[in-house]
Amino acid sequence: MPENSFFPITNWSEDDKPREKLMLKGKSVLSDAELIAILIGSGSRNESAVDLSKRILGSVNNNLNALGKLSISQLTNFKGIGEAKAISIIAALELGRRRRAEDAVELTKITSSKTIFEIMQPIIGELPHEEFWIVYLNNSNKVISKSQLSKGGITGTLVDVRLVFKTALEMGATGLILCHNHPSGTLIPSDADKQITWKLKLAGDSLEIKVLDHLIVTETSYYSFVDEGIF
Repeated sequence: MPENSFFPITNWSEDDKPREKLMLKGKSVLSDAELIAILIGSGSRNESAVDLSKRILGSVNNNLNALGKLSISQLTNFKGIGEAKAISIIAALELGRRRRAEDAVELTKITSSKTIFEIMQPIIGELPHEEFWIVYLNNSNKVISKSQLSKGGITGTLVDVRLVFKTALEMGATGLILCHNHPSGTLIPSDADKQITWKLKLAGDSLEIKVLDHLIVTETSYYSFVDEGIF
């Protein structure tokens, strides 16, 4: 590099300081606001990128999951955030969500209800609507497949018992785990949740395909029918 092109880090603008920190100390030492500041690149005349990022995070109580749910129009309400910056934030958080989902694939052997939560939370934990899924297992309690059974409200009329066990037989599954999410955040099973569970459990018993658990998943936690002694 020619001498006259050298630009010392000490001369970097305030908006570039998070980049300096990442280069010199590594990514793990950066705060959430500093990482977002790198994404957006610059703030405004009266506010650095870091300060702008802190303000955006503050609006969602410093919760990255909540930040990931903001729309482009909601983000562009912040002075200093245009469409391009809003899209960068949304894209980065979506990549993070997908990375979590891919990491969960490695947890193929089910050893506890927590393992199922770690697999299913990235898929259904943050949805604004309810979805009901079946996780199919082999005789080593390893995941063969995950399949969406219904989308929307959970009622007994939406459960196609024949389809659930037809799929299980085709895959050679010997066990399955029921999962659905509660967008409201409540972890209390409804009467419909219980009815579906027993309906599928009874059908599975006759085919020697065990319904091993039913998890209600929220954004941050879960309810296991087995852990709570309902099975």
